Amino acid sequence: MPMAGDAEIVLLPVGDTDPAIVARIAARVGAALDVEVVAGQPQLLPEGGFDRRRSQYRSSVFLESLDRLRRSIPNQPRPYLLGVAAADLFVPRLNFIFGEADHAAGVAVISLARLRPQLYGRPADPPLLEERAFKEAIHEIGHVYGLLHCRDPRCIMLFSNTIEDTDRKGPGFCPDCEGQLLGLLGRRSGLRP
Repeated sequence: MPMAGDAEIVLLPVGDTDPAIVARIAARVGAALDVEVVAGQPQLLPEGGFDRRRSQYRSSVFLESLDRLRRSIPNQPRPYLLGVAAADLFVPRLNFIFGEADHAAGVAVISLARLRPQLYGRPADPPLLEERAFKEAIHEIGHVYGLLHCRDPRCIMLFSNTIEDTDRKGPGFCPDCEGQLLGLLGRRSGLRP
C-alpha cells in the first residue's frame, strides 16, 4: 500500500473488486465527511476466511488482515482502513452482512456482493450499486469513529437487515448521530451528505 500521506481514511479494493468503483466511493466519502480519503492499492483476499459450507467469507478475517496492514503503516497518526470486497461476507450469528467495523482497530470492510441489483432479480445498475456501497461505507466508517447503530430509519447508522433498509436510509446522519460524530471529530460544522 502506498503511503497514505495526510489521508484520514484509505479505501482498499479487496480481491477482484474493481478499483474504479473504490476510487469513486472514496471521493464521495471524502466530500461527505469533509476529510481526506484516498483509494489505496488492491489487496488479496485474506487466507483462511472462506467457509465452504456457507460459500461465504468470515468478515472477521478481513478485519484481522486490515488491522495487520494498518499497524504496518509507519505514518502517525495512521489512517483508518476500509476494505471494499466483492466477496459475500458473514458473521456466525447472521446469514450475511453488508459490512463490519472494528472501532478499536480502526478498520472496517464492506461487501458489494449483496448490494448488486442482479442478486434481487434486477438488471445491473452501476449507479445504484455505487449509491448502496457509498451508504454502507459511510455507515461502517461511522462505526470506526465510534458511532453505534441508530433507530432512525432515515439515518445512515441504521442497521441494514435487508437491501430495502439500505435503499431507504441515509446517506446522511440524523441530528443526534451527526452531533455525536462532530463531537468525536472535534468539529463544529455540519456534514455534507
